[in-house]
Amino acid sequence: MAKHTVTLIPGDGIGIETTAAMQRVVEALGADIEWETAEAGAHMVESCGTPLPDSTIEAVRRNKVAIKGPVTTPVGTGFRSVNVALRQSLNLNVCLRPVEAMQGAGGRYTDVDIVIVRENSEDLYAGIEFEEGSESAKRLIQFCADEGAGTIRPDSGISIKPISITATQNIVRYAFEYALKHGRKKVTAVHKANIMKYSDGLFLRVAREVAKEYEGRVEFDDNIVDAFCMNLVIDPSRFDVIVFPNLYGDIASDLSAGLVGGLGIAPGANIGPEYAVFEAVHGSAPDIAGKNLCNPTAEILSAAMMLDHLGELELAAKLREAVRRVYAEGEVLTQDIRKATGSDKPAATCTEFTDELIRVLNQL
Repeated sequence: MAKHTVTLIPGDGIGIETTAAMQRVVEALGADIEWETAEAGAHMVESCGTPLPDSTIEAVRRNKVAIKGPVTTPVGTGFRSVNVALRQSLNLNVCLRPVEAMQGAGGRYTDVDIVIVRENSEDLYAGIEFEEGSESAKRLIQFCADEGAGTIRPDSGISIKPISITATQNIVRYAFEYALKHGRKKVTAVHKANIMKYSDGLFLRVAREVAKEYEGRVEFDDNIVDAFCMNLVIDPSRFDVIVFPNLYGDIASDLSAGLVGGLGIAPGANIGPEYAVFEAVHGSAPDIAGKNLCNPTAEILSAAMMLDHLGELELAAKLREAVRRVYAEGEVLTQDIRKATGSDKPAATCTEFTDELIRVLNQL
C-alpha cells in the first residue's frame, strides 16, 4: 500500500500534458504516491451537467490532498470558475503562492523571494452577483437609494464585496505563522482602506490587531494596493510575506510571476483546515493544448509544494534543485522561457523538458 494517496485532477487544455509530466517526474523522484484520478473541466459539462462533478469533490475529501491541472473558465458567460467552486466546497481559505527568481528563467530581477498569502473565500470572488436588469438587481439598487448609500445606474450588473473579521483573522494569522515557520522576517498587508473603509478598512484594522500578537518576532507594515504595485516593480526585495484580500492577491500573484519569468514557473496551493489542493497558477492555454509545447514547470513546482505538505521535505528539496539546475544549464527549455530570455536556441517540447529534468534528478 502506498504511503500517500493523492487525488489527481488533470483538468483540461494543457492540464492534460502538464499533469502527465508532473506524474512522470514525481514517480522518477521515488515518491511513494498512489494517484486517484478525478475529472473536472469543460469536457465534463455534457456528461455531468457541471464542470465539477460531486465525485471529484468527494475524491479530494477522501484523500485530503489533491493536485490539479488548469481548467478553462469562460470569460463573461457560462459556468463559474471550477477553482472558485473547489475552494468554496472544501473551505480552502488560503491561497499560497511563492515567487522566487531562478537563474535562466528570463526574469527581470535576480533578488525576488516573496510569498503571497491570499484570502480565498470572500471579497469580490465570493460569487454574490446580480445580473443587469434582474429583479434582484433592481431591488438592490432601490435599497441602496433608500438607505442613502449611493446611486447605482439602473443598467448595472452588481457584485458584492464581503470582508469578514473571521476570514481576515484566519488569513493574516496564517501569514504570520508561515513567516515564523519559514524564517521570514516581515509580513505586509495590502489593501485599499483609504477608499473602501468598511471592507478593506476592516481588513487593515484586523490585520493590525493580529500583528500585535507577533510583535517582536515578525515585522509588520501595510501598503495601499496601487502603491504596493509600484513599489513591487521598483524594488521587490523590500517585500517578504505579503497578505491580501482575494482580488488583489489574484492580480498581484500574476504581477509577481512576471518579475521572475512568467506564469510558466509559478506554483500555487489552496489550503484549508482539512484539505489541500495544489495547482499551477497559469490557465489552460487552449491555443497550444495537445501540441506538446507547454511548460510543465509550474505544475512540477506545485508538486514540490505538495511533497512539503505531505512531509516529504527531502524529496521536495531535491525536486526544486533539479529544476534550478535545468534552468541554469539553459539547454533544454520550453518556448515561453526561450521567449522570455530572448534566446535563439531551439525550444524544447514538454516531453523533452520532462526527460531532461528526470535525467538531472537521477544525477542528484
